[in-house]
Amino acid sequence: MTIKNNTIAAVFYTVSNAESNAVLQKVTEQPQEFLFGHEQLLEVFEKNLLELKEGDTFSFVASPEEAYGPVDPHAIFDMPLSTFEEEDGSIDEEAVQVGHVFPMQDDQGNRHLGKIIRKMKDRVTMDFNHPMAGKTLRFEGSIVSVRDAKPEELPHSHSCGCGSNDHHVHPEHKSIFEH
Repeated sequence: MTIKNNTIAAVFYTVSNAESNAVLQKVTEQPQEFLFGHEQLLEVFEKNLLELKEGDTFSFVASPEEAYGPVDPHAIFDMPLSTFEEEDGSIDEEAVQVGHVFPMQDDQGNRHLGKIIRKMKDRVTMDFNHPMAGKTLRFEGSIVSVRDAKPEELPHSHSCGCGSNDHHVHPEHKSIFEH
C-alpha cells in the first residue's frame, strides 16, 4: 500500500540543520505515525512522502519558507519577571532560566511556547518563534508501514481521548510536522 490521503504511515526519521548537519530531531526506536491528506503535516513533508510504500526511504531538503518560516523579530520581546510569580509572590529562580520553555496564553486565549533567551534583573527576553524557524532542514528516514486510517482516526472524530474540541494550536508551535 502506498501513502495517500486517509492513510497512516509509521515513519523513522531524522531532521537535521542542512547547513550545520546538527541533528534537531531523531525518531529511531518507535516509529512516529502520521495521518496524510488532512493539512496536519508540513506541506513539503507530505508532498515528499506521498506514493512511498513500506520499506521505501526518503531524503529531501526544505527551505525555511517551506518548513517553519523565517525568524520573526516581532515574536521576540521582553516580559516583566513578575509574569512568572508564584501564588505567594515569589519567583522560582531555578525555573526561570535562559533556555527554559514555558507554555503561555495570549489575551485571545491562543497557546504559545516561549523560550527565555535572556534574563535581566526585572524582566526576561522571550522568543516565541518555532525552534526550527529560519533553518534549512534535511529530512531523512524510512517508511515502516502504511495502512488505511480508521474512521475514528480522521480529524474531528476526537478519538484522542483529550475530551476537547480545541486542536487549534498557534501554527509556530505545533509538532515538528504540523504546519
